[in-house]
Amino acid sequence: MNMKYKVLSALLGACCLSTVPVCGQPKNSEGAPSAENAVIETIYARRSIRRFKPQPVSRELMKIILDCGINAPNGQNRQSWEVRVVDNPEWDSENIVRRGFFNAPVMVFVANDPTYPFSQIDCGLLCENMMLAAQSLGIGSICVASPVRAIRQSPALLEKLGFSEGYELLICVGFGYADQSPEAKPRDPGKVKFVE
Repeated sequence: MNMKYKVLSALLGACCLSTVPVCGQPKNSEGAPSAENAVIETIYARRSIRRFKPQPVSRELMKIILDCGINAPNGQNRQSWEVRVVDNPEWDSENIVRRGFFNAPVMVFVANDPTYPFSQIDCGLLCENMMLAAQSLGIGSICVASPVRAIRQSPALLEKLGFSEGYELLICVGFGYADQSPEAKPRDPGKVKFVE
């Protein structure tokens, strides 16, 4: 494993555990924290992309992104997820699910183990790590649920994904090079309160 890969994996694997306070930091002219911290900058730069270039994402980059995903925190190290990656445009020849991914060239399907009560949380952390890793590598992402419904209505496609028995498709993430630069949507800091 080369040093660049180790550093990237460690940095992004820790992003969900970061305890650096950002709300009280000085703001720049655009209202974002003026932090010189790669993790914080990546978090603030990430956007949901709904228009992708047709350019494929290399499997080498996707392997880094996926490795960052499986290094997410998870309860009792159960790793109660299974991940399937589709980067073949012919896989969904009838375009049943690709529209739901906004035509992202890489579709990632995440299934969870419903027998573990915190599996959905673990899958969410996995997806967030992947999206932040992608952002740091210049790759856009979108977390979507509509393909889950489409796949559940297409037993043939679900079977092609090959999840283990008992696992249920939960969430999907599309990856690709962004063909748009959406503005950040406002967040409500009033949703966060310190309890004395």
